[in-house]
Amino acid sequence: MKKKTSSKPTTAVDDDMLPHYDFTGGVRGKHYKARLAGYTIKIHKRDGTTLVKDIKREGVVTLEPDVREYFPTSKAVNRALRTLIGLVPERRKIAATKARSSKSGRKLTAKGRVKKLR
Repeated sequence: MKKKTSSKPTTAVDDDMLPHYDFTGGVRGKHYKARLAGYTIKIHKRDGTTLVKDIKREGVVTLEPDVREYFPTSKAVNRALRTLIGLVPERRKIAATKARSSKSGRKLTAKGRVKKLR
């Protein structure tokens, strides 16, 4: 006996969605702000122990979807940002001064002045 196929045409959006799933009462982004603060993962191992990992969001940058289209990977984002860093004149001057001072055995003071080391 053959399976009956649905006469309802499917679209690309609901190809993966089974008919018994119902998201009519769902709220988009309900836990978004809580996830930004970090989260905890509990891994229950076969030997009965539990491994707990706290995931901090420190240092994590979230890209908006329109930006993500142009920078799909971390490598692409870092390359673009490094290019921009080189265009900022104040940062360039500070970075160049730090590079020179570390090579010649000199030390920068808090005000950016160079102090020779003995």
